Amino acid sequence: MCRDFYQFLTAELKMDVHADYLFDGDNFTADMVISIGGDGTFLKAARRVGKKGIPILGINTGRLGFLADISPEEMEETFDEIESGRYSVEERSVLQLICDDKHLQDAPYALNEIAVLKRDSSSMISIRTAINGAYLNTYQADGLVIATPTGSTAYAFSAGGPVMWPNVKALQLIPLAAHALFARPLIIGSGSTFTIDILDDSMSEGWICCDGRRQRALPQGTRVMVRESRDTLRLARLSGVPFTNRLVSKFDLPVVGWREHARNEASSQPLHHGHTFPAAAYAAGVAVAGDAGVAGTDPDKPGERDGKAGA
Repeated sequence: MCRDFYQFLTAELKMDVHADYLFDGDNFTADMVISIGGDGTFLKAARRVGKKGIPILGINTGRLGFLADISPEEMEETFDEIESGRYSVEERSVLQLICDDKHLQDAPYALNEIAVLKRDSSSMISIRTAINGAYLNTYQADGLVIATPTGSTAYAFSAGGPVMWPNVKALQLIPLAAHALFARPLIIGSGSTFTIDILDDSMSEGWICCDGRRQRALPQGTRVMVRESRDTLRLARLSGVPFTNRLVSKFDLPVVGWREHARNEASSQPLHHGHTFPAAAYAAGVAVAGDAGVAGTDPDKPGERDGKAGA
């Protein structure tokens, strides 16, 4: 058990917990890592697992829970399933950062995204960007986000990027508030390498964040490179619920469109004499005849309608 978690259980929650072995950092080996918390805790667990190839199972005690999607109420059943070997493993792509900073190179991987941001809140950053050695653009912006398909529902989603299914072999490049006519999110092949230079005359130095946690300043003149790692993260899943279902559930997407919703409501909407408003007429905005005459669609001519009155 992670020593920090053990101390939280015993000191903060006053629980009587027995642990055969306590570890610090990433000095451990295991058949499976269980992350109890939200997606942030899961990302921290992923950093500690690194290149070990150990599957990670997330139990969600946070908010959204895209990565950690098992509820606390399912824990007992979940452990029985794990013990019986009834689970699957998904391979998720991971980003690798290449730079000269030793602090960042100690853990150069990111499951969701690597963001290069401006450090000065009042100025833009000038970022020269190349893909596989070919010059793409120099962005004057608040920054850039490079995201995996897994990260497409995280920071990249908030920045206006598209949602990518986890099995898509691609990466995203998303400019943040770029001062340009063309600053669309780009989908690029997963084998691509991004070269990012903070220009010498940039009004702000850079600030790099890996999965929103490992952060470091990037002075003007700094170059970093980002590519997909040869290693993957192994995500343990107990249910065979498709990603589409999880997307609809987590974001509470309206499965029924607004037109269909209007028709459904209209079909059961009573009139003042007990009549039911015809759904097709409601949706099309046609006139309906009742005891009070003909209800028109022209606001300047109540009771009248262009052309023939509807039956």
